[in-house]
Amino acid sequence: MVRRSSWGETLSQRLAARAGWRTRFAPAPTGYMHLGHLVNAMHVWGVAGAFGGQVVLRIEDHDRTRCRPEYEAALLDDLEWLGFEADIHPVASFRAVSPGQGHPARQSDQGARYETALHELTERGLVYACRCTRRDIAQRVPHASGEEPRYPGTCRLQQVSDAESWARRVRLEPETFVFDDLRMGRQVQHPSRQCGDVLVRDRHGQWTYQFAVVVDDMAHELDVVIRGEDLLSSTGRQLQLATLLGRPTPPLFLHHTLLVHADGSKLSKANHDTALRELRQAGMSAASLLGEAAVRAGLLPVHRTLHAGDVPALFSV
Repeated sequence: MVRRSSWGETLSQRLAARAGWRTRFAPAPTGYMHLGHLVNAMHVWGVAGAFGGQVVLRIEDHDRTRCRPEYEAALLDDLEWLGFEADIHPVASFRAVSPGQGHPARQSDQGARYETALHELTERGLVYACRCTRRDIAQRVPHASGEEPRYPGTCRLQQVSDAESWARRVRLEPETFVFDDLRMGRQVQHPSRQCGDVLVRDRHGQWTYQFAVVVDDMAHELDVVIRGEDLLSSTGRQLQLATLLGRPTPPLFLHHTLLVHADGSKLSKANHDTALRELRQAGMSAASLLGEAAVRAGLLPVHRTLHAGDVPALFSV
């Protein structure tokens, strides 16, 4: 089956026609924000400001083994210092509600939401327990270095007991998803061939990124997802999960370019790339840093100081 998300208009027509549409900035507090995160924030607030959208702030702390409260506090400080304020769930709302106290846009507080979605899929026979580890899959499935191994469906027919493993996978039947990225154009993806049955809860009982973002994007009524092009390959499986969960209209997607090192590797917390807080402590102003990020992202030809309120103008033409 082919499912197509078809929008043929220009960027401005496709967004300006959706008055009051929503997008989100959704950092994971697994480290301090760096220039790559800033470029994403500029695209989110810039496109929203230029074309009449609202920004939802969400904290994606579903991975409790890597997320830290101090990282959340730091990224909230960084957003405030930069001048980026969300229209829905602003910085102050996260400071007022500590983790574990039920903030509607903090993923670690959404266990009941994810359980409900999983139960719905389970009742339809789409979910099964899985005992496979990442190492098991990597060893069983030939794949090139850096390439995503496809889950071969080892546990699909083995009737693994629910008590044997916390991990759950959702059956992805063969479907083709065609969508028009707002920047990169027509995309064709085959999730079942690309990744196999998708993991929605891991063996430690933690909800996965792929599942949590789909459920949350529906709950937050998001119309547009703006993120780096490294996540482009995730789109088809997220569209398929959203379809299985009953989302009637898929969101639009815009995948922007990434900041990379000279060797082509992307900036990351794992590589200890310079954090915004370190640049601030070294005396760099927010306006200068925004200008630097704009040049690095190809949004400005030469450096000049920018304020958060100036960013939408970079996208308005």
